[in-house]
Amino acid sequence: MEKIQKLVSEKPLVIFSKNSCCMSHTIKTLFLDFGVNPTIYELDEIKKEKDIEQVLAQLGCSPTVPVVFIGGQLVGGANQDYQVMSLHLNRSLVPMLKHVGALWV
Repeated sequence: MEKIQKLVSEKPLVIFSKNSCCMSHTIKTLFLDFGVNPTIYELDEIKKEKDIEQVLAQLGCSPTVPVVFIGGQLVGGANQDYQVMSLHLNRSLVPMLKHVGALWV
């Protein structure tokens, strides 16, 4: 748990993803289209993938990707992607990204 907390607290926008996951691709594309440079951890490229997935599952993310942290706070997982999309649709996502320094527009 501490390792995940350290990873998500070091950068303004962190996404845990898998290359093979279409929802991960969608979420990454959303942020990249804003011009944000997220820190992306591709779990299928990490040796301790299962350990990280286990911690994400403990946080309530099931399935475990994609998972988005903004300013160190969990804002969406695969079962919560619509929360990320809802934030975008109600125009709250950009102000959040600006607040944590992930977007300078």
